[in-house]
Amino acid sequence: MSNLSIRGIDPELATTLKQQAQASGKSVNQLVLEVLKEHVGLHKKKQFTQEYHDLDFLFGQWTESEFQQIQGKIDQESQIDDELWQ
Repeated sequence: MSNLSIRGIDPELATTLKQQAQASGKSVNQLVLEVLKEHVGLHKKKQFTQEYHDLDFLFGQWTESEFQQIQGKIDQESQIDDELWQ
């Protein structure tokens, strides 16, 4: 893997890069690499990575007893019926 130095980065660009990297939870180096790859056409878009948020309102809403009841039903359905596999 090669190293490359970029000189002449003005303070405004440096600040913007740092802010964007922090907002996306990435290092400045990782952000710059992604931006460069995307700009020159080397960025591969991931397939099947769409996030859905239509059920977010359910997160954290179950009580412990509700969770145990639902998990119990899931566990029952996950059991393998030995007679069917002979």
